[in-house]
Amino acid sequence: MEPQYTVLARRFRPQTFSEVVGQERVAQTLRNAIHEGRVAHAYLFTGARGVGKTSMARIFAKALNCPFVKDGVPCNECEQCRGISVGQDVDVSEIDGASNRGIDDIRSLRANVNIKSMRSKYKVYIIDEVHMLTKEAFNALLKTLEEPPPMVKFVFCTTEANKVPDTILSRCQRFDFGTISTDNITIRLRQLAEAEGFQVDEAALDLVARRAAGSMRDSQSLFDQLLAFGSEHITSADVHRLLGTAPDDRLTGLIDALIERRRDEALVRLDAALREGVQLEAFTDQLVAYFRDLLVAACGAGDVPLLSVGNDCREILQQQSQRWGLQTIATGMQILAESKARMQRVSYGRALAELALVRISLLEDLDRLDDLIAQLKGGVVVTQVAAAVPRNTSSNQGAGSSPPPSLPTPQSVSSRSVPMGPAEKKNDIAPLPANKSAPGPVPNLNEPESEPKSKFEWKPGRENDLQSILADRLNDIAGTSVRRASSLAIIGPNVLEFSIPINYDVERKTLERPDTVARLESILAEVVGQPIRVRFRSAEAVGTVPKSAAVAAPVNRTQIVDEPEDTYLQQVTGVFGVKSWKVKDLVVEAVESDSTDVQSE
Repeated sequence: MEPQYTVLARRFRPQTFSEVVGQERVAQTLRNAIHEGRVAHAYLFTGARGVGKTSMARIFAKALNCPFVKDGVPCNECEQCRGISVGQDVDVSEIDGASNRGIDDIRSLRANVNIKSMRSKYKVYIIDEVHMLTKEAFNALLKTLEEPPPMVKFVFCTTEANKVPDTILSRCQRFDFGTISTDNITIRLRQLAEAEGFQVDEAALDLVARRAAGSMRDSQSLFDQLLAFGSEHITSADVHRLLGTAPDDRLTGLIDALIERRRDEALVRLDAALREGVQLEAFTDQLVAYFRDLLVAACGAGDVPLLSVGNDCREILQQQSQRWGLQTIATGMQILAESKARMQRVSYGRALAELALVRISLLEDLDRLDDLIAQLKGGVVVTQVAAAVPRNTSSNQGAGSSPPPSLPTPQSVSSRSVPMGPAEKKNDIAPLPANKSAPGPVPNLNEPESEPKSKFEWKPGRENDLQSILADRLNDIAGTSVRRASSLAIIGPNVLEFSIPINYDVERKTLERPDTVARLESILAEVVGQPIRVRFRSAEAVGTVPKSAAVAAPVNRTQIVDEPEDTYLQQVTGVFGVKSWKVKDLVVEAVESDSTDVQSE
């Protein structure tokens, strides 16, 4: 009877801490803990599948029980080491958490914990996929896990640490196992090929390592299948035939066709790949990974490893990413990802893949479109809008492709963006307010920038316009409070005073808030072009007269004023050359409002 074949993953399983590829940090910590006698009672190993969690647990158990251990490294020759390596040692129990997940299984474990070890120093319980235990089983394990017998150690392994209760996590020392780099997997596969007597091209090893996605066990399983599939000399073509994937040049050619919007060639390349045996799902995964690599190249991350093609294609990826732009690449990747998700639920996956390719070929240069939109939002209308997006002028453009849709002409953009104002229809209408921009000629970006617009004229008499500007800019409860101010006064070169009626208590408190004052001063500085300080004063109540005035006799109060405070009177003084004013206040019946009779001398 022929001996049963043992797969590579089991025959070449790591036997020492140094053989666990990519987990040097965890191995060094455990070895030092054993060497210094600082071994905890429970450990939790978490990480992706096939990265060495269970292998590390076995090596840890051997290092604890090996009588000839040296510096935390087991000898792998004694009876205890050989028994643990094959999983037959009576003092080291490996439990599958998926099939022994109930409370009865944990009760059996608790009953055996107190039994002394047979021949080893420690009893070690390795529970794989521990997150599969039930809630009741975890609760039953708590007390034993927190206070186990002195010669009992627990090692939990899981790929989903988030499903382990916090009460368990707090009682364990946790070690996170990272994914293994492509270079380390390639080195290990080369060693296996030499041990098995096969000649494997570097390109083939790199393909298998990239397909494993950081899992050493997956790479060894694929490599074992590849050795059985190929001959003594294995090439990258053998790997592509085995995995149903497309070679690198087919991917780069397809992306070039999409960039140049040659839709017919893109569909022809997809059809040729499928006819040659490439699997649709595997090919779609390659495209998603290729767009990811384009994204990495567009971001300038040159040290990040590629997932879809070899490093010899990095320069091609860089050129394609520059031609396409980051925004277009991100949108294309999103289209492919959505199509890939839908393909899992339907039977017409090829149609979805073809639709995704056509949609990607219809994408414009989104980076330049974003710049154009930002310019339009900022009030700049480009005279050559249609020229902002490059068009395909390649002479070998396919018959099935069509030029990208044209953008609006400058005339249509300006006519929609800037409506005709009344000032353009009648010449005798007053000009627009200072805060409104009148329609004017469309600027050209190729010409030098024009002079900046003039600032608001800071002088007495413009208070009403300034009040309207502030109310429109604020556009909230603060703007309403500004409108309800009885008057504004420009005082000196940089002070604006608000007069708030006494009976408008809410408005006064709103405007006097520090954040509102800061907003007002910021708007004034922007409009006027210089720092302006804001202050407030209380004015007489609006629409109210003291009760004493209703019964008191009329009182005349006359005052000679050289420089009146009223802005209107100040303008009249300058126009007509008035030297002084005699102001006479009249107090009348309570049902009437205060009035002022102004006479000039």
